[in-house]
Amino acid sequence: MSQQTDEPDVELVTIPGQWNFGYTYFAGRVASAFFHELKNKRIMGSRCPQCVRVLVPARGFCDACYAPTERDLVEVGTTGTVETFTILTEPFPGLPEPPVVVALVLLEGSDSAVLNAVTGIDLGDLDAAAARLLAGMRVGVEFRAECEGRITDFHFVADLPGGGS
Repeated sequence: MSQQTDEPDVELVTIPGQWNFGYTYFAGRVASAFFHELKNKRIMGSRCPQCVRVLVPARGFCDACYAPTERDLVEVGTTGTVETFTILTEPFPGLPEPPVVVALVLLEGSDSAVLNAVTGIDLGDLDAAAARLLAGMRVGVEFRAECEGRITDFHFVADLPGGGS
């Protein structure tokens, strides 16, 4: 039996909550190589020996055929295409003040997209920004001056050479 939920007299539920906990991320051998190479301002992918896909960030197993990918790391390009995105309009710990664009970007030479922030987009009109992003915006990688081997060592920029739409 189903129940309709579009009735006007249904009160919408909100559940406040807060997560605040410490953790240690174990990257493993292949992802550790990915993070170490970020210190050198290089983005590395792991090549699957079975289906030959290049996975970014580099990881120990192929997400398509589950083959181990520990042997063949390859550098990928620093330009790519936005595959999908979200525009955050609410504050989120660790991110700049909203609005902020976060996107999955398919870098040249990769067969999987990597998630990171995108800057260089006029967010004064969110609908116009979304339309521009939906069009498969080209972006480029911008590294921090001092890289620490973290995913936050780089972000994507819409107005770098090879970027923009």
